[in-house]
Amino acid sequence: MYSVIHSRAIEGESGYRLLSAIARRSGCDPKAALEMKPRYIKKILKPLGMMKSPIVFITDGENSEVLDRLLADPEIGPMIRTVPEGASWVGGDLTLALMANAFIGNPASTFTGFIAKSRLALGFGHNYLFR
Repeated sequence: MYSVIHSRAIEGESGYRLLSAIARRSGCDPKAALEMKPRYIKKILKPLGMMKSPIVFITDGENSEVLDRLLADPEIGPMIRTVPEGASWVGGDLTLALMANAFIGNPASTFTGFIAKSRLALGFGHNYLFR
C-alpha cells in the first residue's frame, strides 16, 4: 500500500489564477493543491488510514519547497519516498501514480488530470484533486 503526491510547479500569479478559476467551477480550495502543505495532505490520508504507508512524491522538479515542507513534517516526512532523479521518467511516474492506493494531485496540471482520468477509467478510487 502506498500513496502518490504529484506536485506541479505552476509558479506565481499565473498558477494561482489558473487554480482559482478551477476552484470557482469545482468548489476546491484555490491554493491548497498548489501549496501541498502537510495539513492538507494529512486531511486526505488520515481518514483513509494511509499515514503509516509510504508516500511517493513525484514532481516536475521546479519547486523544492513543497517537498522540503513535507519532509520537515514529523508525521509525513518519514513516510516520503522520492524517485531518484536519474531513474525518474514520465512512464515510471505515471505507473506509480496509476497503481497507488491514493493519489493527490494538482488540478491545474494536465499530467495530474491524465492520471486521475486514467485511474477512474481503471476503476480506482481515492483520487484527490478538488479538496
